[in-house]
Amino acid sequence: MLKLLIEKELKNIINSPKFFATFATCSVLILTSIGIGIKEFNNSVKQYNTATSLSEQEMMQSHSWMSLTAKAYRPPDPMQIFSAGVNNDIGRFSQVNARNDVKLQNSYYSDDPIYAVFQYIDFTFIVTVVFSLFAILFTYNSINGEKEDGTLRLVFSNSIPRSTFISAKFIGSWLGLVIPLLIPILAGLLLLVIFKVPLTSIHWVSIILLIVSAILYLTFFSAFGVFISSLTKYSSISFMILLVAWIVFVFIIPRIGVMSASQIIIVPSIAETESQKDSYSKSLWDNHFKQLSDMWAVRNLQMKGMSDNERKAFEDDNSYAWLEQEDKLRSEVQKNISDYSLRLNEELRNKKAMLEKLALTLSRFSPASSFQFAAMNLASTGIDQKTLYENQIQNYKNDFVAYTEKKQNESPNQAGMIRISMDSRKGVKISTGRNDNSLDLHELPKYTAAGLKFSDILKPTIIDLGLLILYSIISYAAAFFVFLKYDLR
Repeated sequence: MLKLLIEKELKNIINSPKFFATFATCSVLILTSIGIGIKEFNNSVKQYNTATSLSEQEMMQSHSWMSLTAKAYRPPDPMQIFSAGVNNDIGRFSQVNARNDVKLQNSYYSDDPIYAVFQYIDFTFIVTVVFSLFAILFTYNSINGEKEDGTLRLVFSNSIPRSTFISAKFIGSWLGLVIPLLIPILAGLLLLVIFKVPLTSIHWVSIILLIVSAILYLTFFSAFGVFISSLTKYSSISFMILLVAWIVFVFIIPRIGVMSASQIIIVPSIAETESQKDSYSKSLWDNHFKQLSDMWAVRNLQMKGMSDNERKAFEDDNSYAWLEQEDKLRSEVQKNISDYSLRLNEELRNKKAMLEKLALTLSRFSPASSFQFAAMNLASTGIDQKTLYENQIQNYKNDFVAYTEKKQNESPNQAGMIRISMDSRKGVKISTGRNDNSLDLHELPKYTAAGLKFSDILKPTIIDLGLLILYSIISYAAAFFVFLKYDLR
């Protein structure tokens, strides 16, 4: 009997205009989004290769280890085709040297602000917004609609258990919704193969889990629609309730979660942090220049009464020692500034992490948020990507700075040290240890983004997949028990 009722429900759905409209709309949206995503990914790969090549050429033209600057670029990931996440919001590269903090900059949206306004329509957006709305259209009158048509009493004139009927309604509606989802997805995966998108085995498993999470998300809305339809007498009322609930789940709760978290945990602004860094840096450099001024005054006293030839000979004998002494002091100042900046950044990141954790927890009261978080984690485009890449680049910076300082000490003629001295008769004099010889960069550390293991992707996703399963079970159980007491008259 269950099979017969499912076939009847599915046949009614397939023969209805809303099924054709759903299938056509979703096919166009999914195939278009995947097609555009493939094109954008290929463009990102070209831009990445060009940018890294130009960065290497700039470094080869440098003549000083002290002023050498590298650029660490984020490599594009093919999973961004399905879920852009924060990929376009965070920066694409960070400068790496002893003077600057590691900070991703020049995001895609900063270059093209128009996309920040409208953003891309990717697979995650289509499922989150479009498919969930179609799930409501499929189920808002699944129970009370039959009562209004008078077919509900006719069906139960036969000896059909209520549990069998509600299960058939849910399964039939679910199948009618999943079919328009799976067919265009399979066609989209074929496009990935045709255009030779470089997908690893981890990518394919992530795609499968992404599809599973999308199905679980639609399962919740299907069960929730049947529940509301069983709870109300008229389909017009159930449609209004479901529409309001859809708005709350998809748009309101995720934003309220973030806003509430920001009021509970106060995080210093970037401007405040940068102001602290600038004040500390200015204080150290002021002390440094005062110290240099005192050193120059002592040296001038040592040369007091010397003839020009004696002064020149004295300076030539001590010039390199003075350069080393001043460079050592400068390096200590830069190290102190860098350490202070790292401490501030770490404190800021810890507070941001607490804020993000609370915001995610509150937002997960919405199944839409759980699906979006699962999709972004599976696509490696979640909100933790900025911190992840900046930590990797910071580790690279440590190796880069250590190597350049080592080469600077080994090659005094290319050290790039500058000494500024003041003479009462000759004025300001600048001495430098730099020459125009090119640097040997063959052994210079190169930045390579560490690939994620599948366990790193799966761990944060398990929570959201579990929540989607839990929400679906609760909705179906609610529909089941409500219908057991439903008035068939």
